Amino acid sequence: MARSKSSGEWLRRHVNDPYVKLAQKEGYRSRSAYKLIELDEKDRLLRPGLWVMDLGSAPGGWSQVVARAIGPKGRILATDILPMDSIGNVDFIQGDFTSEGVVEQVLAWLDGGKFDLVVSDIAPNISGIDSADQARSMYFLELALDTVRLALKPGATFVAKMFQGEGSDQYLKELRKSFQKVSIRKPQASRPKSREVYIVAKGFRGSENP
Repeated sequence: MARSKSSGEWLRRHVNDPYVKLAQKEGYRSRSAYKLIELDEKDRLLRPGLWVMDLGSAPGGWSQVVARAIGPKGRILATDILPMDSIGNVDFIQGDFTSEGVVEQVLAWLDGGKFDLVVSDIAPNISGIDSADQARSMYFLELALDTVRLALKPGATFVAKMFQGEGSDQYLKELRKSFQKVSIRKPQASRPKSREVYIVAKGFRGSENP
């Protein structure tokens, strides 16, 4: 079957992408690993011993970055609706992170504790209808914030992908109610034409201050 012109262009871009080549060379499962590496260099997100949750973790690029940074004394819980091959020092729950069953598994894993950091590189499957894709993206972010309020310890950090557009300003306002400082970052590894940015929210005020 012949490839469409757009998929052919994507393939050429992907093959020639320096971050794709670097990921293959350095053993990361996705080019997006370099987005988190850059965010960490700028905002000092990762250090040994942290407890971290990776929402929407498959194929595992961000979990790899986190696991290397937090070391054997840290703990990381990754979750995705898709399967993910195992990574050393990473526990994985497959399923919808908003479902009651997965929430119960997360709370059991925490065993009364809380996360120091929640990261999310979740993006919806792109339909090509901008308004629908934007709405789904913001919906995922709202669900992620629900999880953060449940499982993040006071003073901790939340990092998430966001597409700028309808609903993004309102979401940032909501986020600032729960965090002391909210910054917007555009890593070099993000493609220039993409509306993708990353939120770095620091100083969680606690679940009693939604």
